[in-house]
Amino acid sequence: QVLLVESGGGLVQAGGSLTLSCTASGNTFEIVSMGWYRQAPGKRREVVASITGGRRTDYSDSVKGRFTIYGDAKQSINLQMNNLNVEDTAVYYCNAKRAWAPGVPAVDWWGQGTQVTVSS
Repeated sequence: QVLLVESGGGLVQAGGSLTLSCTASGNTFEIVSMGWYRQAPGKRREVVASITGGRRTDYSDSVKGRFTIYGDAKQSINLQMNNLNVEDTAVYYCNAKRAWAPGVPAVDWWGQGTQVTVSS
């Protein structure tokens, strides 16, 4: 089992910046990648950014160039969010993945979520 704890959400004005942090504990050796998802009211949860143990990063088109994900992708990651806009308002969730292997199912672990609100 892996426990994820997020911090760093809050209220910020449009154009401002926030940094989210996520710390993993437990069987972190099983983690192959970590990332951030977000869910706005009435919308589906969507991936924002991800990072693997090899430091490969991926971003959704909506945040590319504004957000930066960094960390070791095993025990902690961060999401630097710059030039925030109202459309970035959502609950942000930390995610960690365990890959499938024979006899071992793939797993997604989730944090409890942290609210990010961007005011105009």
